[in-house]
Amino acid sequence: MKTKKTLFFTLALFCFTFMAEAQRGVRIGYIDMEYILESVPEYKEASIQLEGKVQRWKQDIEKKQKEIDQMKLNLANERVLLTKELIDEREEEIKIKEDEMLKYQQDRFGPTGDLMIQRRQLVQPIQDQVFNIVQEIAENKKYDFIFDKSADVVMLFAAKRNDISDLVLRSIERAGRRVQAADKKEKREIEQREKLSLEEEGAVTEREKAIQEKQEEREKIVDAKKTEREEMMAQRQKERDSIRAVKKAEFEERRQRLILEREQRRDSIMNARQNRTNTPADGGDEGSGDGDGQ
Repeated sequence: MKTKKTLFFTLALFCFTFMAEAQRGVRIGYIDMEYILESVPEYKEASIQLEGKVQRWKQDIEKKQKEIDQMKLNLANERVLLTKELIDEREEEIKIKEDEMLKYQQDRFGPTGDLMIQRRQLVQPIQDQVFNIVQEIAENKKYDFIFDKSADVVMLFAAKRNDISDLVLRSIERAGRRVQAADKKEKREIEQREKLSLEEEGAVTEREKAIQEKQEEREKIVDAKKTEREEMMAQRQKERDSIRAVKKAEFEERRQRLILEREQRRDSIMNARQNRTNTPADGGDEGSGDGDGQ
């Protein structure tokens, strides 16, 4: 009898648990890996660097292709002048160049090429971090399934409330802040932020954003006043320079006029002295006249 009671109690407890679980329903969430990657600064910076490499590789391939095209054109123009041995030799050179270009293209953009390898190296650490964070969120928030929206899984509808991408991003940012924290005060502030919920942290972020916008607005006003003051000072300096230039021109004109007048007076005096020296005396002329008369 006692065994039956125990079995009945166990079955009842199991049924109650099953019903409670059924009433709770399956909890499903999803993430958008592309959105997460694009929001991680380190990934964006590394993607820009990788894109620069891709552009250089493409330029190298285009250069090689132009060289091959030119070799083919030269052979077509000179074919009638060449012997069969020279034609075969030229065609062999072109074939070697084409093989080199194809190998270079495969090494860079093939399935096992540098682009795929470097992209995996770029994405893998963040994917691993996201995977660990998703496991932690699923356990803490009691999720039954979490999907990746950007993967091959077809999602015909996904309610925004089930999107936990921002939770994952917040965890990644927390990890980055913990690494970059320089002192205990910063670490305490980070710990306090980590205790906030997503909505609370969003409100804090909005307040910080509003404060930042006000600070930027104040800085713009200060910069505008500074620019206005600098323009005013530059205008005043320009006016002073203009007045100084006019005064300098007037002074130079007076100086040149005085120099000219002084030179004219000197020339006049010199001419007068020269005229007195060249004119004969009156007494000498009269004496000469008397002698002639006698």
